[in-house]
Amino acid sequence: MLSKTSRHHVVVIGSGFGGLFATKAFAGDRDVAVSLIAKTGHHLFQPLLYQVATGILSEGEIAPPTREILRRQRNARVLQGLVADIDLENKTVTARFHDKQYVVSYDSLIVAAGAGQSYFGNDQFATFAPGMKSIDDALELRSRIFGAFELAELEEDLENRRRLLTFVVVGAGPTGVEMAGQIRELANTTLSNEFRRIDSRDARVILLDAAPVVLGAFGDRLGGKAKRELERMGVEVRLDAMVTDVDDTGLVVKLKDGTTQRIESACKVWAAGVQANELGAVIANATGAELDRAGRVKVQPDLTVPGHPDVFVVGDLAFVDGVPGMAQGAIQGGEHAAATIMARVRGEETPGAFRYQDKGSMATISKFKAIASVGRLRLTGFPAWVLWLVVHLVAMVGFKARLTTLLRWFITFVGNGRSERVTTNQQLIGRLALKELGQGITGPLLRGAHIEPDSVTPRKYD
Repeated sequence: MLSKTSRHHVVVIGSGFGGLFATKAFAGDRDVAVSLIAKTGHHLFQPLLYQVATGILSEGEIAPPTREILRRQRNARVLQGLVADIDLENKTVTARFHDKQYVVSYDSLIVAAGAGQSYFGNDQFATFAPGMKSIDDALELRSRIFGAFELAELEEDLENRRRLLTFVVVGAGPTGVEMAGQIRELANTTLSNEFRRIDSRDARVILLDAAPVVLGAFGDRLGGKAKRELERMGVEVRLDAMVTDVDDTGLVVKLKDGTTQRIESACKVWAAGVQANELGAVIANATGAELDRAGRVKVQPDLTVPGHPDVFVVGDLAFVDGVPGMAQGAIQGGEHAAATIMARVRGEETPGAFRYQDKGSMATISKFKAIASVGRLRLTGFPAWVLWLVVHLVAMVGFKARLTTLLRWFITFVGNGRSERVTTNQQLIGRLALKELGQGITGPLLRGAHIEPDSVTPRKYD
């Protein structure tokens, strides 16, 4: 077991918005020591993942090292590892980094493990339609998107070429809308005149959703404007279209009238639905807490788990009525949990129930076009786009990341170029290879072990 200080020890699981901001909230508190455990060594600014996938930004600009962010916070340490178990009775957390397993004890626990992509019970779709939840996802999609154009340039058969130049984005929420818009712009401007056999502008970009509206959370007016702008750009928006099957060459959708239709497409992006981290089920089994349909823990008003006032669940892993699964909800939840713990340690009155402050929502559609909903204010077009730029730039962690991101945006939005177009075969097939090799395979591979394909059982990779 890793050593624990004499101070009140807080273990934070997850380095996303909830976990990072909870950890930073303890800065300067001499009565508290914090151990942040995360499966990656970076803090991911997830709202800009689609820009990594489409070659605008590098992964380093939206995923600064967690250790660098917390380097001056002397009461915090960073431990990398995948949390395998939480023992609420003995107040310990067990984690593993490759073959190294370790146990950390806690006085208070903040679980901010986030969520992954949901395929609504059809996990086999993930093989052919990657989600958009991690750096690995974005880099794989970058390889798939740019690779589709390269394969089309080599293809003699016209039908196969059309399939390679058809891009389908499933899910018309902010991520799906932004992704569809950027693929369309990539084909229309960045890649135009770069090929000799194909014209990149002939690419089809299709946005699918089972819902009847685009960006439903923004209301009919803003959602309608977003749909019209996407269609003006050349994106085919198909609503009331539920995906029922996905394979390597395309997908099948069921329409509102009950008929089905097949779309031939080599490159598919899944941006529909979220599924809470598996730690939600671990907590529910140990405490009897309820889970919602997405696997989120139904917490108490102060974000604690029923019967365990020392355990907080925040961010995408927590179900709190009226709090959307967005960065601001996670940030405010993490800070509320930290404030509650500090008040208890000092013997002061706690903040009580968590109160979420809605600071608005926004999404980009294309270059110079966005929509924003902030309080009673509704903006569209260029003003909303400028507001989107400012808000996202300010929200990024670190001056260096802000400066380089601003430069990349200038290159893309003024000159139509994209600085990050490098792709590799490892990015393309790494996720699928690890999935086939099985969980826990990284340690043996790093030791040079020979792995027979038939000797492992495919499981969720780590």
